[in-house]
Amino acid sequence: MDSNCKAIVLAAGKGVRMQSEMPKVLHHLGGKPLVLHVIDNLIHAGLKEEDIIVVVGYRGEDVIQAIGNRARFVWQKEQLGTGHAVMQAEPVLQAYNGIVIVACGDVPLIKPETFSMLFSTANDPKTGAVVLTMELENPFGYGRIIRDDNGNLQRIVEEKDADPVQKAIHEVNTGTYAFKSQLLFKGLKTVTTENAQREYYLPDALTYIRSTGNTVKIIKLHDPIEGSGINSKAELEKLEDIISKKSNN
Repeated sequence: MDSNCKAIVLAAGKGVRMQSEMPKVLHHLGGKPLVLHVIDNLIHAGLKEEDIIVVVGYRGEDVIQAIGNRARFVWQKEQLGTGHAVMQAEPVLQAYNGIVIVACGDVPLIKPETFSMLFSTANDPKTGAVVLTMELENPFGYGRIIRDDNGNLQRIVEEKDADPVQKAIHEVNTGTYAFKSQLLFKGLKTVTTENAQREYYLPDALTYIRSTGNTVKIIKLHDPIEGSGINSKAELEKLEDIISKKSNN
């Protein structure tokens, strides 16, 4: 990746289902905090530490201490959704015109080459954004991917807003994206909280991007393990098990 790429890593949530006072992104996988896996993989993809902005909130000082000088930080004082979290980085990126990768601090296994592919796909002049997806046997809880006739993204429907037909879709959003920066922040200004969770959903910015005549492309992971998010201790243990088996092979 060249210097025209920045990344926003979402790391502000508590992670209630972890049943722990520790911020979710500080739980360890393979001996390292989840969020540091994400930052390391972004750096291996070619980003510099000053190009990575981590959004912190719940026990943010602990997250900042764990990451140290490997990134810059902005605060999300209230957790009002993924769209709201990304908005907190706008002041830092106001003068920037390039590609922004948005990654989740609790999705630790996205490979450097996947981040590079998101960047290069988003660099296409007619592409406004790229969404990283995966196919799941049990898609419950994830935003469903609705494609248009050309196989590009039409929209993402969250679990709580999905009808039975949409819930039957197995292709889901990993929560990882690449955006043209100017379109991202213009799109976020159009996002409302008119949804089941009363939150600012980041995927709603994609509707604006499509309305400008730009395409929203999709990259689908071959292996859904790469896009696995951690929401509970059981999921963390399962991923730990998978990683240790892979490293022993």
